[in-house]
Amino acid sequence: MNFSESLDKLVSLVTGDLADLRQLLVALLIGTVILVFFIYLSRWIKKIVRIRLAKRTEDSLLADFIAAGIRFIVLLFGITLVLRFLGLTGAVSGILAGAGITAFIIGFALKDIGENFLAGILLAFKRPFKIGDLVEIQGISGNVRALNLRDTQIKTLDGKDVFLPNASIIKSPLINFTIDGYLSYGFKLGLGYGCDYGKAMALITETLNRVPGVLSGQKGPLALVSEMGDSSLLIRVSYWVNTYDREHADHLVRSAAVLAVLEALEEAGYPLPGRIIELKGVLPGEKNQSQT
Repeated sequence: MNFSESLDKLVSLVTGDLADLRQLLVALLIGTVILVFFIYLSRWIKKIVRIRLAKRTEDSLLADFIAAGIRFIVLLFGITLVLRFLGLTGAVSGILAGAGITAFIIGFALKDIGENFLAGILLAFKRPFKIGDLVEIQGISGNVRALNLRDTQIKTLDGKDVFLPNASIIKSPLINFTIDGYLSYGFKLGLGYGCDYGKAMALITETLNRVPGVLSGQKGPLALVSEMGDSSLLIRVSYWVNTYDREHADHLVRSAAVLAVLEALEEAGYPLPGRIIELKGVLPGEKNQSQT
């Protein structure tokens, strides 16, 4: 083989490789465009699904969870389509098989993560609480901020953010104070003996009905006799508030209710005696008469 033949063979080999490389670059470019398209498409579908579900279910937790699941499916379909376009059908099957084998192998090592993941799915569909609900879980009280696939974020009343594993929420008793929007509050006060108790209790309920945020009707305020104390008749006062009423926060309603009742009783002249404590003993300077 002379030099001319060797040069022609080298040129044909290089140009052939360049042609294959050019085809590969074009395929990669088209695959990238398809992948970017599905990324934006999945985001758009997630947004639309979340808006539609939020209008129908009025449950943002469930709406976000379902929307995120649909976006994941759309994105997975786009990745599979890109791999098939690039002629990597075997890679797709390998990825799926590898995912199953990997999940089986590391399942025992990541038992807690998988347990929390499944618990998050159960919480999303069971819906024991919604965003903003006041709950108590394992002695921790606060408002629900978010439900993630692994944990639930609680904002305590003193401003702390607590992240509780979903599995522990499933296994523990959960108290939801605002699941239906209504919450009952109350306080006790003492009426001095000898006053008109019926009129005093009627004045208490009338006063509470005028406090903004206190509900009326079937959930109207009540004033009932609790017990007979040493120096006063103890009255138990109870009333309901709507925790979804953002205009009247329940902690402000509680303060206003107590102040309004006390001021009304004092203006009407009803005695509100405090607790009387009788002390017995020998005063300083006094001698014990029994001493000799």
